[in-house]
Amino acid sequence: MKKSAFQFHYKYFLATVFIFLSEVLIATVLKDIFLIRAYLGDIIVVMLLYTFVKSFFNIRNDVKVIFGILIFSFTVEFAQYFNIAEKLGFQPGSTMYIVVGNSFSWIDMFCYAVGCLLLIIFVKLTGKQKRN
Repeated sequence: MKKSAFQFHYKYFLATVFIFLSEVLIATVLKDIFLIRAYLGDIIVVMLLYTFVKSFFNIRNDVKVIFGILIFSFTVEFAQYFNIAEKLGFQPGSTMYIVVGNSFSWIDMFCYAVGCLLLIIFVKLTGKQKRN
């Protein structure tokens, strides 16, 4: 019998909640520590997206998922270059304006790539441990 692509995985969901709370902590409490706010948040956000996707979908090829998240992250970042939040009618300071973002940065794209690379390394290392 073929497994459904949709399947809830509570471990990934718990990881998603933990990473989300970490992002909130970075954005609110640690916001004055520049290196954490500016770089770590962008590295972690791709991990948040990965665990969120894995929470609901039974996808075997993790590298394809991670690559898709990288492309999605780059797309959102490029959309910021064209002020997409304003074009969609989001008010500055609103939740959606903050989520979508409002300023393009090559450094952000580098941070997304670093986060995805760390994810691939983690997935490969944990995959080897499961096989042994």
